[in-house]
Amino acid sequence: MKTTIDLPEKELTEAIRHTGATTKTEAVSMAVADYNRRQRLTRLAARMGTYQDMFTRKDLSQLRAKD
Repeated sequence: MKTTIDLPEKELTEAIRHTGATTKTEAVSMAVADYNRRQRLTRLAARMGTYQDMFTRKDLSQLRAKD
């Protein structure tokens, strides 16, 4: 889909550097895909809730010390 957008040059240059993209289009596409993935993960984490009976660092250290 062809879309015209106005992006700050500094932000776009930084996105290209972070993504390793070779074109502006590729950088924007990768950034949008990453944003969408993060949003899906956030919604999934919210649905999953939390688990109260996880090991603490101290518990885990004690278990490792026994081995």
